[in-house]
Amino acid sequence: MRPINRDGIPMPIRLATCLSAALFLLMPAAVDAAGPPPPGSVGPSGLPLPRFVSLKASRVNLRIGPGLNYPIDWMYLKSGLPMEIIQEFDNWRRVRDADGTEGWINQSLLSGKRTAIVAPWQRGKTARLVLRASAEDEARIVAELEPGVVGTIQICNGEWCEMNFGSARGWVRQTTIWGAYPGETIAD
Repeated sequence: MRPINRDGIPMPIRLATCLSAALFLLMPAAVDAAGPPPPGSVGPSGLPLPRFVSLKASRVNLRIGPGLNYPIDWMYLKSGLPMEIIQEFDNWRRVRDADGTEGWINQSLLSGKRTAIVAPWQRGKTARLVLRASAEDEARIVAELEPGVVGTIQICNGEWCEMNFGSARGWVRQTTIWGAYPGETIAD
C-alpha cells in the first residue's frame, strides 16, 4: 500500500536524493552481484528463497540497500501487508511488494504470518471476487471481495486458500491472491 495524498491518490514517499545514488554504489559487491536466487534456493538464514512474509509493524521503511545508512525509498503504513523475500544479507531482507517495488527491510520488521492481497492486478476495476464457504466453485458465497483487500491465510491446499478477512472467513482460489505461490500448500 502506498501512502495516500489529500486527494485520495496513492503516492510514493521518495526520500532518496543524489546522495542515494552515491550510497548505492557503495553497496557490498556480494549483495549486488548475487542477485535474486532461483526458486527453491535456501538463503543464509536456512529458510527457502523466495518466500512470503508480512510486515510486522504499521510503519516500515524500505531502503535502497541493506543497512541503516542507505536512504529510504518507500514507507509502508500498514502492518500485515504481504512481502516476498527474494534475497538475504546479514539481518536485512530484500523484498518485493505486490506492485513489484523492491528494496531492503530489516528482518525484525517482518513476520512469518502469512497474508495475501486479493487480485492486486485488478485494482481500480469493478470486478469483485467471491469468498466461498468451502473449497468448491459451487459452494455458497460468503462475501464479495474487492481487488486489493488484505486477509490472513489460514491454510492452502495448492488450489484454494482458506482466508480470514476480519468479519468474513472462507475460501478463495489460490490463483486470485498474491501471497501464496501457485500450487503451494500451507498448513494451519
